[in-house]
Amino acid sequence: MAEHTSSNITIDAAPEAVMGVIADFARYPEWTGEVKEAEVLSEDSQGRAEQVRLLLDAGAIKDEHTLAYEWIGANEVRWSLVKSQMLRELDGVYRLAPVDGGERTEVTYQLTVDVKIPMLGMIKRKAEKVIIDRALSGLKKRVESGGGAGKGADAAKG
Repeated sequence: MAEHTSSNITIDAAPEAVMGVIADFARYPEWTGEVKEAEVLSEDSQGRAEQVRLLLDAGAIKDEHTLAYEWIGANEVRWSLVKSQMLRELDGVYRLAPVDGGERTEVTYQLTVDVKIPMLGMIKRKAEKVIIDRALSGLKKRVESGGGAGKGADAAKG
């Protein structure tokens, strides 16, 4: 089993608001930094993304990949790599837990990345940590600034 990296952050918003931003893929380029384009390729019966194409530019790593999403209840979403030019594996999960009676949310982000080019495990873990920390920081800023979400937010409530 591959090793993974995990981190968490507390966001001053209800889990529904946080998941709404996570589910709004079309707006990822506005707050994630590395994602330059995001296109939902297919949706489930509740209107939630099943497959998403992402164009990533993270400096040394430029890639276009497709991820498959699995929505588990209202507070968890998992994804796995369908296809990529540079990646062999990209598996992740966001888990949301209500805090303070549901007015705040603890977000746990777990990620496993494996690239097609040889790379030391230590360097991969460091890269995962940077990706996670940037994503959590961007998510917190987006949710707390009231950046809200569009269609994906409504689908996330489903």
